[in-house]
Amino acid sequence: MSQFDIAIVGAGMVGASLACGLIDAGFKVALIESGELNPSQNWPLGQVDARVSALSLASENLLKNLNVWPILANMARFQAYSAMHVWDACGTGRLHFTAAEQHLPYLGHIVENCTITSALHQTLAHKQYQLFEHSQIVDMTSQEISPRRLTFASGEQISASIVVGADGANSKIRQLAGLPTREWDYPHHALVTRVKVTKAHENTAWQRFTEDGILAFLPLSTAAEESPDNHYCSIVWSRPKAQAEAMQQLPENDFCHALSRAFEGQLGAVIETDQRHVIPLRQRHAKRYVQEGLVLVGDAAHTIHPLAGQGVNLGFLDVSALVETLKQAQQQGHDISSLKVLENYQSLRRGDNLRMMSLMESFSRLFGNQHPMLSLLRNTGMNWVQRLSPIKQHLAQQAMGVGVHLPPLSQAPQPIKNTL
Repeated sequence: MSQFDIAIVGAGMVGASLACGLIDAGFKVALIESGELNPSQNWPLGQVDARVSALSLASENLLKNLNVWPILANMARFQAYSAMHVWDACGTGRLHFTAAEQHLPYLGHIVENCTITSALHQTLAHKQYQLFEHSQIVDMTSQEISPRRLTFASGEQISASIVVGADGANSKIRQLAGLPTREWDYPHHALVTRVKVTKAHENTAWQRFTEDGILAFLPLSTAAEESPDNHYCSIVWSRPKAQAEAMQQLPENDFCHALSRAFEGQLGAVIETDQRHVIPLRQRHAKRYVQEGLVLVGDAAHTIHPLAGQGVNLGFLDVSALVETLKQAQQQGHDISSLKVLENYQSLRRGDNLRMMSLMESFSRLFGNQHPMLSLLRNTGMNWVQRLSPIKQHLAQQAMGVGVHLPPLSQAPQPIKNTL
């Protein structure tokens, strides 16, 4: 039976980045994926990934420290945004954030998830580790047995000091470990797609709080093979389930007209749309992230309302914290699989994740209630924050992942000193 220090289940953005960090730290790593890795240079021309991420500066730092960022920056459809504009459809409340206010060149980047994953898989192609593709986990030994043993659907088994569940919101590893969650469905579903508008997106992320949900237009770059075009945006439209599904089925012209009207023509008319997808919205949080010899990261540990695009950024912070925790334990001669060591990771991440989830839940409830008094309070608050630079700056820094204590991998890379 093959034995490893760490077996990571799931090779998506969080699992693949964790593999890179742990391999670089000198651990013997197995990466298990139910599908296959995609180290292609670019997403096929003409195909669009409806799911995008708003990468924070902390996530950028992680990807730079893992040597993934140069690959990602050279790939297609990689868009920096330098401003964010938020407004309430039911009043006069407005917030406007700019990179210039933070003395930065940009606030973050909007990137299709497939592009991020592909860059990570290209990086992994040059590292030493054991890959198990097209592999389904069907069983795992309990925490009383060390090291943990994983059984694949094929009957093959491997063992690892630590099993990491990076296998998404419906984590098989979390289920096998019997780790309970607190979760609930939102009354809304998210309709996502890529659209083309008549006005340039101005490298700005736009978000409108409507009477029945949240509508975001996120700036996109076109593929390198195409002519440069700043008229494409990824949209996320949160609506009640029946309305979202009805919008998904509308003829393209009718959908473009309805979307343009809902967005108040902020970027002119919507003139094209790709395939539309409707995604249920669910908040989920594991009550514990760890057991003896087991850890949850990313969506396996927590899923969050997409209101501020923080989901993958929280996952990348999990990666940084776990790599640092295991490196320190190894350097100090501790058993990396011990509950005491793994609880250090949990204490680093669980509180921060809960705070962000609570904040997004509060925003969701605040903007989902159209009571006149609450609407007045909401709009007054937005305009108040817009005028108060310290509070506004704090909110911007939280979203960007700066101005807070971060694990080393999420901090800006240190310049290489010239020893000559």
